[in-house]
Amino acid sequence: MAQARPTRRRLRDPIHEHRSFHRTESKIAVAGHPIHAMLVAFPIALCVSTLGADALYWWTGDPFWPRAALWAAGVGFVMGILAGIAGTAELLLVPGIRIRAASWTHFILAVMLLSVLGANWGMRIGDPAGAVLPWGFLASLLAAGMTAMTGWHGGKLVFDYGLGTQNDHDDPARGDRN
Repeated sequence: MAQARPTRRRLRDPIHEHRSFHRTESKIAVAGHPIHAMLVAFPIALCVSTLGADALYWWTGDPFWPRAALWAAGVGFVMGILAGIAGTAELLLVPGIRIRAASWTHFILAVMLLSVLGANWGMRIGDPAGAVLPWGFLASLLAAGMTAMTGWHGGKLVFDYGLGTQNDHDDPARGDRN
């Protein structure tokens, strides 16, 4: 008599099966457009601009570039704070964002980046030209690298998981898997 093969239990991901996992619609938005996503472009661009201004000062010695770096660092830090407030609100208010470990990685990196951006701006306030070499340039380089890491994790949340982008994204109750 043939023996019946034992049935294999399928492994389940308890987090993925949690009902809040699929609730990822942005709560901090204007007309369906997430505010965090709109604001992060500014600190990213200004962080890279600070590094560029530092490099141009190192290359040319023109006193315009430290002043430009001071303003780019300051406005980048302030816009980063605003983007951080919107992002933190999303993290805390949206269950499908809060439940993912990648969201917390992005959050921790972003807080560390804001600390570096603030320090970079703060060291320039008294003497913009004197702060550039070496510490201002090194802080700008560190901030640009951290921006890349933080942005990669944030992009992963949006592009791989669709967080904060659609109503009822990947909702098994609706039967669609976009």
